[in-house]
Amino acid sequence: MESRPAESGSTGPRPTATPGAVLAGKTVIVSGVGAGLGHQVAAAVVRDGGNAVLGARTGANLVKSAAEIDPAGTRTAHLPTDIGDESQCDALAALAVERFGGIDAVVHVAARDSYFGGLQDADFTTWQGVIDVNLLGTLRMTRACLPGLKERGGAVVIVGTQSSVAAPSEVHQAAYAASKGALTSAMYSMARELGPHRIRVNTVLPGWMWGPPVQAFVQFTAGSEGVPEAEVLSRLTGRMALPELATDGDVADAAVFLASDRSRAITGQSLLVNAGELMR
Repeated sequence: MESRPAESGSTGPRPTATPGAVLAGKTVIVSGVGAGLGHQVAAAVVRDGGNAVLGARTGANLVKSAAEIDPAGTRTAHLPTDIGDESQCDALAALAVERFGGIDAVVHVAARDSYFGGLQDADFTTWQGVIDVNLLGTLRMTRACLPGLKERGGAVVIVGTQSSVAAPSEVHQAAYAASKGALTSAMYSMARELGPHRIRVNTVLPGWMWGPPVQAFVQFTAGSEGVPEAEVLSRLTGRMALPELATDGDVADAAVFLASDRSRAITGQSLLVNAGELMR
């Protein structure tokens, strides 16, 4: 699973943009915008000078997120989008071009991560659904953005998971990990294929990330075991080189870096954002 207790929630205000913002004039599509990481990515895009085009299946989440990020409505656009539907992916890409004139990057946050279990109790029909969203849905959305990205060069940023390279002992999400691992493999092929168009393709691999999902995990575990939440949290932070969890804001900052021209010579790479729990 992915998500510092210093942040009690994920939808609080982010710092305002500063001169020389790394995404000034850029338009970034963000999929999977809800209460957590997707919102933080979109907020970081606007904070750092860019325009954010928000997509997610639930329209109310998009309206709420856009209003918090950009009350004037001048730097955001949004459209309900199911990345399992190719026509909806095309429509979100078209919105970015229509509203802001083009596409400079796409950050893939949308994922199906609510199915738990391993091999022995696997429902492979459900596995196929997870793969269709996490692997194929990301590829659908990427392909929809290619005409715009080819005009300008730019970046594809995939949000993967540390569990695709090191399975956690506390939570079993084999289908999710496998789908994200396949997506990381696809990244290498896309980086080669799209590199001649000056399109970079990279992946952010969060570990335990303080945000709504992990907050819920800590609360549930503490309640089930009858122990303080701080005790559950200390089990997680005890494994980190840095004595705290990364936050969804930290992961968003990594995604913005990879979407920006400051990573112009980086492609086909995976960046762990995990406070040093796993080092490679």
